[in-house]
Amino acid sequence: MTQASVLFEVQDGCALVTLNRPEKLNSFIPDMHARLREALAASAAREDVRAVLLTGAGRAFCAGQDLGERVVAPGAPPPDLGQSLGTLYNPLVRALRTLEKPVVCAVNGVAAGAGANLALACDIVLAGRSARFVQAFAKIGLMPDSGGTYFLPRLVGMARAMGLALLADSLGAEDAARIGLIWRCTDDAALMGEARAVAAALASGPTKAYGAIKESLYASPHNTLDAQLNLERDIQRELGRTEDYREGVAAFKEKRAPAFRGR
Repeated sequence: MTQASVLFEVQDGCALVTLNRPEKLNSFIPDMHARLREALAASAAREDVRAVLLTGAGRAFCAGQDLGERVVAPGAPPPDLGQSLGTLYNPLVRALRTLEKPVVCAVNGVAAGAGANLALACDIVLAGRSARFVQAFAKIGLMPDSGGTYFLPRLVGMARAMGLALLADSLGAEDAARIGLIWRCTDDAALMGEARAVAAALASGPTKAYGAIKESLYASPHNTLDAQLNLERDIQRELGRTEDYREGVAAFKEKRAPAFRGR
C-alpha cells in the first residue's frame, strides 16, 4: 500500500472518513474494510466525535467490490461470497446502523453495488447532481447484498425496489431524492460544503437524543404499535435524565440557543 485506503480526521466534533482508492473508484479490498471498521470503531469510542461524515476521494463514492480480486483461475474453486459478506460487508453495515452517533454520507460520484448500499446504511445521504446509484449485482449474476434487499423496499417501496434490482439501471441523484432513496441532491460544487454543514450541526446537537432517534426509527418497521410505544417510553425516560435535556429546557425558557454537550 502506497497510501491509506481510508482517511480519518476529526475536527470540531466531526469525524471525516474518506474512502481513498480514487484510481479504482474506491472499490473495496480487504484493507479498506479493515481501515473503515477501525474508523467507525474510533468514531464510536471517542468522546470528541459526535457525528461522522463519510465520502469518497476523487470522482466516485464507491464502485463496490474490486472485481479484480474475484477473478478465478480455470479449475479453481469459486470464491465463498457468503464468507465475504459475513466477515467483511455485513459488519460494516451493522456498525453504521448501530453507531450511537449520526452518520452523514456525501455521495460524490458513482455509488454502485455494495457501494450504493453502504451509502444507504448511513442516516442522512446527500448526493451531488452528477452522482449515480446502481444496484449492479444482476449484471454479474448476483443479487443485491450489503443490506440492499433490506434498504430498497423500505426506502422506495417494492415496485421501485424490484425495478432497481432486476434491471440494474443507473439512477441519478435528482431521481434518487425525488423517490425518497436519499435525503437531498445538491450541485456538485456545493456537496461537501452542505454535507459538512449538516454534520457540523449534528456534532453540536444532543448526541444521546440522536442515538435514540436512530434506534427507535430503525426498530419501528419491525414493531407493533404497542411495542413501539413501549420503546419510546423507555428511551424517553432515559433521555429525560440527560444533561442535554436539562440544557434544552433551560435554553427554551431563557429564549437562547442551547449549548448541548452530548451528555
